[in-house]
Amino acid sequence: MSNNEPLLFVNGLNGSTGSYLQAPILGEQLPDLVQAIRRQNRPDNEGELRERANKIGHAAPKFGVDPTKLEESGWGVIFPAYSSSDAARQKEVEAIKEALHPLLDWRNKQTQGRFEKWVNGEGKGFMVGKDDKRSWLARHGMGTGRPDPKLVPYYLLIVASPEDIPFRFQSELDVMYAVGRLHFDRIEDYAVYAQNVVQTEGSQAQPNRRIRFFGVSNPGDEFTPRSLDRLITPLSDKLKTDLPKWDVATITGSKASAQALQALLSQENRPALLFTSSHGMFFQSDDSRQQTQQGALVCQDWPGPNNPVKREHYFAAEDLPSDANLSGLIAFFVACFGAGTPQLNEYSKFDALYPATALGANLASRPMLSQLPVQMLCRPKGGALAVVGHVERLWTTSFDLDPSMKQGQISAFVDMLSMLFAGHPIGSALDPMNGRYAELATELGDKQEQLDYSLPVDPQEFVTTWVANNDARGYMLVGDPAVRLAGTGI
Repeated sequence: MSNNEPLLFVNGLNGSTGSYLQAPILGEQLPDLVQAIRRQNRPDNEGELRERANKIGHAAPKFGVDPTKLEESGWGVIFPAYSSSDAARQKEVEAIKEALHPLLDWRNKQTQGRFEKWVNGEGKGFMVGKDDKRSWLARHGMGTGRPDPKLVPYYLLIVASPEDIPFRFQSELDVMYAVGRLHFDRIEDYAVYAQNVVQTEGSQAQPNRRIRFFGVSNPGDEFTPRSLDRLITPLSDKLKTDLPKWDVATITGSKASAQALQALLSQENRPALLFTSSHGMFFQSDDSRQQTQQGALVCQDWPGPNNPVKREHYFAAEDLPSDANLSGLIAFFVACFGAGTPQLNEYSKFDALYPATALGANLASRPMLSQLPVQMLCRPKGGALAVVGHVERLWTTSFDLDPSMKQGQISAFVDMLSMLFAGHPIGSALDPMNGRYAELATELGDKQEQLDYSLPVDPQEFVTTWVANNDARGYMLVGDPAVRLAGTGI
């Protein structure tokens, strides 16, 4: 490996400048990067991550509990709990509960009433500004380790903004639990989502058996051709073999345009599963477009590096067809900020080494969900069931941890899709992705310990593992973790 050879590439384009969010990591920068990141704080849940990494196969819930049966694994809601002086916010929570009433009743029926208190969320809330994962679990009689549904349900739906219940709480809880999140700006959108889920799951209509992979490969780019060749294509080929009764197709090349994506999400063409890989859009916090277009999907329309990113090059929430019926859809976006944006820059340690693309300590004035997945869930004529996306930047380490290998390292994606099509709810199907994060976090902790004792550590392996750990932690679910694809089964 030469010192100036690019090792890792980051996804994402700056909408203001048209440039990459960060230059590729070069071999010559490894020593400085090791020093920049080696002193980061170890995670509070390091012990649990090690326990999770040592599990073989599906890790949760506890032995003897079937994650495909809600009456065994349980389902609950986590609402924010405010201080007694904040009556207005608490009143808003009560209005959201009322709007979600159809979904709460439906899940209570499915769990045979065993988790009624968790469904209603009485006394189960997250104390805003006070709680973290450990204190919240402890208050309900749980410590670290595999979920015991007698104490805390396996499926947990956070109903709050990431400002009130942080992204970090969700990612830490997601190591062992199946966790999703809902947050809409309008109360009525909660009611729309609840009705959509209940109607879709209760429908006797013929299941939609269309699966679509949408793979962008922009000219002269590094990330998108890799993701197409080493993620999209092998995943699509595998499903074509494993699911002969399903209509599996891959949309690539000039066909992977923003207009084509809009047509794909029209009522007549919508698939049951949509899996996309592309760059995601980023806008600075002082740019009005951040609230509405952050995480929008850059399509084949973008001509590649050294060209500005024009509005017609990417697909945002406002491009969803007004009459779209996305009922039954589960989507997976491999793109920067596809699910949301944290307030703090997780890669600020890189800024001194990459001054041309430095984004500063804050990415946004407040943490937020991206509007594309949010608006997909609340379409009045039928919304999607769930969207899996990424919070913060996404790297080639998601599928290319060791570029020297001839194939991408995509076993977590393969296992996730296999479980989804075997009938697991989406929250359970994401367990392999969470297991990958736990494995990488454990490996990173071991390397940090070696450095602490002045033992030799390969700089490339250390930096790659640190990036891959942050990257793996960023995948999150927007929507109810208990939803599943129709027409699948164990």
